[in-house]
Amino acid sequence: MPPDGTDEERTRMTIEAFADTIVPGAKRSPGDAAIAGVSEGGGAVESGAFALLTDPASGFAEALGPLAAMLNGHARTFAEGRGAPPEETLPEFVALPYEERAALVLRLTAPDNPERDGWVALAMFSNMAFDTAAHLHTADAFAEGHPGLLTIGYAPADDDGLWRFADYSYGRVLAETHPDTTASGSPA
Repeated sequence: MPPDGTDEERTRMTIEAFADTIVPGAKRSPGDAAIAGVSEGGGAVESGAFALLTDPASGFAEALGPLAAMLNGHARTFAEGRGAPPEETLPEFVALPYEERAALVLRLTAPDNPERDGWVALAMFSNMAFDTAAHLHTADAFAEGHPGLLTIGYAPADDDGLWRFADYSYGRVLAETHPDTTASGSPA
């Protein structure tokens, strides 16, 4: 997926490459530059990291362009420091090999980095898309075959659309049901 030259496409590719560095996945197509393809199955990108981050409720929607520009600036400096300026046809972070993306993300999220909080938050939202499908209703995520929920073994709803755990989450009853609990499970 070569960039079309727009700021929006460069932002999308850069943010997707960051999310893929946090939870790697398989390439969507042979020409997919944003996803490094170091893992099988769906990662953060296929799980909807960009959709979650662009949702106004995330607090990131307006900041993604500037964050992508900052990340690409850091990637340019990182690559030049290693004596290998990045390829000019791709956003600088996207052009880095996966191992260098990961090394840069480690630097950005290090405790002594003054920008750390922003990069850690971006990483957390990338992970959140994978392990909770926070941008989707859980039933919709299952209907769409959400790769993160399936990978972590999140239990699907019963046939009636409700979640019940007949075997208990810890494999045993943790407490007896209060005698005043109604049939629907509500306290009296």
